[in-house]
Amino acid sequence: MALARLSLARLPGAQFWKLCGSGTGEGFTPIPNTQVWAILTVWEDEASARAGVESASVYRRWRRHAAEEWTVYLSATSARGAWSGSAPFVAADAPATGPIAVLTRATLKARALPRFWGRVPGIEAVIGGDPNVMFKIGIGEVPWLHQVTFSIWPDVASMAEFARRDGPHAHAIRAVREGNWFKEELYARFRVLGDEGAWGGSSPLAPDERKAA
Repeated sequence: MALARLSLARLPGAQFWKLCGSGTGEGFTPIPNTQVWAILTVWEDEASARAGVESASVYRRWRRHAAEEWTVYLSATSARGAWSGSAPFVAADAPATGPIAVLTRATLKARALPRFWGRVPGIEAVIGGDPNVMFKIGIGEVPWLHQVTFSIWPDVASMAEFARRDGPHAHAIRAVREGNWFKEELYARFRVLGDEGAWGGSSPLAPDERKAA
């Protein structure tokens, strides 16, 4: 991870990047999973993204050490909030009519940590049991403090139905707002442009595939 930071800082065409670890289970736990890692990079355009992922030394080095890799290419359709003080995603695409990806990111206040993580098992169970979600994972820059959720849904309607449904997820959102648990937060939606590689032996975007983190 440390070596990748140096390489990404000098990567031509990369406008923003983050290196993230993941949690065990569905990824939404505070216990690190040392086998699953994520590189998030914002590029000038799709061509630059595909070329960079294919040829940049940092990606080639990670691929040599990986038993499996999966890359998904996205174009932002909406974004609000900040990540490390900046707005990395520019909504330049129309709302998606097919699969959509949703990313949420937050920096937690120290006083909110026990209450936030106490709600995670219920949320993990609900999203893990949702038949519509095509892919989901919890990742983070710093364990316990900087958290990211990433999920892919077949369409806006299925994602919105999950978000509105009364249950652990909705209750947690209300608690976050009422308790002011976050120092910084960001919410973004994306159109899925395509993917390469595999997760668990196949593409999570393939028809009838539903892969867990």
